[in-house]
Order: sequence, then C-alpha cells, then structure tokens
Amino acid sequence: MALRVGVLAYPGCFASEVYGVPDLLTMAGHLAGESCYDVSVLSPRRRVTGSGGVPIAVAPVRPVDVLVVPGFELRPGLDLDAELAGLRPEIEAISAAARSGSAVVSICVGAFLLAEAGLLDGRESTTAWLFAGKLARRCPGTTVRPEKLVATDRGITTTGAFSAMYDFALDLIREHSGSRVARATARVALVDDARPSQTPYVDAALLPAAGSDFAQSVKRRLDRTMGERYDLGQLSAAFHVSTRTLLRRFREQSGQTPLEYLQAARVRKAKHLLETTDRTIASIAAEVGYLDPGTFGAVFARLAGHRPRDYRAAFGRNANRPGVGA
Repeated sequence: MALRVGVLAYPGCFASEVYGVPDLLTMAGHLAGESCYDVSVLSPRRRVTGSGGVPIAVAPVRPVDVLVVPGFELRPGLDLDAELAGLRPEIEAISAAARSGSAVVSICVGAFLLAEAGLLDGRESTTAWLFAGKLARRCPGTTVRPEKLVATDRGITTTGAFSAMYDFALDLIREHSGSRVARATARVALVDDARPSQTPYVDAALLPAAGSDFAQSVKRRLDRTMGERYDLGQLSAAFHVSTRTLLRRFREQSGQTPLEYLQAARVRKAKHLLETTDRTIASIAAEVGYLDPGTFGAVFARLAGHRPRDYRAAFGRNANRPGVGA
C-alpha cells in the first residue's frame, strides 16, 4: 500500500522545499519498480504563492500518513510573531494532523510552525543551525540539537537547514522501501546518504554575537592569545577578578566557559586554514595552540564533526588533489 505523504504549502514557503521531498520519493518509486508513495501538495487555502512569487498548485488538506512542513524566508528584521500569526490556518492544520496520528515533519525553519502548534514541547528538535538559538529562545520547552540533520521524537521530526530535507527523505525511503532503494536513490540523485551532522557546515561568523561587554572583552583576549597555553589564573588576573568570578560572569553572559569558547575559536580558525592553505595539520594545530596533534584532532572532531584530514578532503580548496595535508 502506498504511503500517503502530504506537503503543506503556505504563503512565502520555499518552493524548492515543497517539491524536493516529493521529487526524491518519485525517484525512489521508479527505482523500486512500484508506486510506493502517494504524494500531494496540500493547503487550507485555495491559492498559494511561495517565496520569490512562485505560484504553487495545491489541493485541499486531506488525511495523510506523513505531513511535511517546508521552511520559509526567515530574513533579518522579519517580524516572526506577525509572520506566524498570518499562518494560523496552516498551524491549525498541523495540529489537526498530529492529533489524527499523522507523522509530522518540518524542513529547516518549518520547525517554528511546529513549535507554534505546540508539537515540540517536551521533545528533542533541530532546525537550520543559523536559527537554532532563536528556536530555543522562542520554544524553551524543546531541547534543540543544532548539530543534528534529522531529529525524530515520538512521531514528530524536524530537520536541519535546507538540504537536510534529502536526509529525511532518504530515511523515509529506507524505512518504507528498504536500504537498497535508499542507496540507489541517493546515487542517482547525487545526494550524500552518509552525512552525520550539520556541524561541519556551521560558520560561526554568521551567528549572532552573544555576551555582554565583559564576556566580549574576555573573548577578544582569548582570540589574541589563541596560540598560547590556556591558563585560567592568568586570564582572571588580566581582568582583576578571581577565577570563580570570571567563570561565573562569563557563563552568565555567554552561556559558555572560557575554555569552551577558546576551543571553538581554535577550531574555527583551524577550519579556515584547512580550507584555504596547504599547510600540514601539525603546523595548523601548533598555530591554534595545540602542541599535540592528537589532542587537536580529538577536539576538532568533537566540535567540527570530522577529523582534520577528512574536513580538508571535504571542504579544502585542493580537495581533489591527493596527498595534500599530510
């Protein structure tokens, strides 16, 4: 029996996220040799115009096994309260689908609609890494996992940014049609079916700054002295406070310890060097403050989701040249 999948289109949604999942499911059906998926684009409205003025043909909302909610343009300065208030018909449709037993899935910042429908409270979730903090602040009842590409918790699934819709679709194909069809679909579509995390794609320079003047001053000093050995006592003395006071104030204002910030800053700089230079991993490790390449590799893997060599192979400018970065 075909799995009934509905995509909920709404004003301003990303048209590519409306059609991305259905297109991959269509490929999977062809590769499986049968009609495995009954996919439709649904809306409580008669007409829908997506982002960029793209008209989207829709059918009335009907019962489905899986309801997919695409994302929208969460641009700087957008009044999110007003945006979501204008989508009450869609939010009510999402709530009704969940009550009826449908699995509900959001793509990217579609998670904000699920949060507004009350579906994320008490659940683990994810969204585009750039907006994970905003989702956590808006919906404190959910545990946001920004490193995850796909998070499923008791029938509610959320995905990371944009292309994570394909990670979800491949998971759905794997569950409904088997691993062979999922692998074949990924190969035909040139989609990576083994991505473990959003973490390698995070660009900290795009994230909003966090922390007050004190925390920002500490961060600037840590940035300047990144290549030196971390010494909490010396850092505290530089700001004329006790180590306990420094730790307390820094955490209150930034949500981190100084060491956590320093490790993230070191990895951020190392990622840039791995992407843009041919320097050895050992020399990069030393520049960002690690005399032991093994320790550097472990910290880098934990925060970036890849070992340094693998990160360079995936994101470096010379990714196709063998032997670089030994």
